[in-house]
Formats: sequence, C-alpha cells, structure tokens
Amino acid sequence: MTLIEDPKIAETYEDVRDDKTETNWMFLGFVNDKADILEVKATGTDGLSGFTSNLSPDQAGFGFLRIPLKNDEYSERIKFVFVSYCGPQVRVMRKAKLGIQKAQVQSVLRSFAIEMNVTEAKDLDESEVLLRLKRAGGANYDRQTSNY
Repeated sequence: MTLIEDPKIAETYEDVRDDKTETNWMFLGFVNDKADILEVKATGTDGLSGFTSNLSPDQAGFGFLRIPLKNDEYSERIKFVFVSYCGPQVRVMRKAKLGIQKAQVQSVLRSFAIEMNVTEAKDLDESEVLLRLKRAGGANYDRQTSNY
C-alpha cells in the first residue's frame, strides 16, 4: 500500500468539499510510527477549534478544512485550507519525509486557497487563518479589515 492509497481519503476529501454536508474538516495521520501510509484519523463538524483539538505533539499529518469567509455583510464564500502538521515531538525520520509526502497528499487534496505549515495547534489561530484567507481572496470591500 502506498502513502495515500486508501479510497476513504478521497471520499472524505469530497465530503469536506461538499456544501451539503456538515463535515468541515479532516485529518490524515500515519497508521503507525514505522509505516508511510496515511489514513483518515479524524473528521468533524466543529470547524477549526475541533480540528486543532485533535492535534497532539507526537503526531504528524495533513489536514483539510472548509471555512466560511464573510467578506462583507452581504456575501459569504467558502474557502479551503490545507494544513501540514508536524508536532514538536515527532521522530526525526518522520519529519524528514514530510516534505516529499506533502506533494503526494496534495495530488488528492488539491483545491485550497491557502496552505499552512504548523508545529503546534496554537499556530492555527482563527483570526490569523481568516486574515490569510482574506488576503488570498483578492479584493476586500470590508472596511473593518481593509488595512492588512
């Protein structure tokens, strides 16, 4: 089995992308410390806070999130975030392989507005994520956040 062969990964990715489902995030983790095989470790409907609560310091993996973004009071757009996560207690060999593995994962989790590389759950601060999404979105007509 290769890194991202499990068909459940692609199915879960489509579930997160589907606006008709409540699932708004997924986390792919390694089946064990030795194998370079990913599986869906967790999914949820509780947004960024639910996603970050599933991250642990000894874990590495990849996340995909659907985040509603209000550019002004009249419009809401859905944006997607790809997360590469490598906790501070992850083994050296796992850390060394993540860069190459990320490219393989992105061949399946391919449509996203921003990519974030994080080493701690606190790196995924909601206001920072929303700001980065707004910046990536181009024109911003919301006066309250126009000076970024």
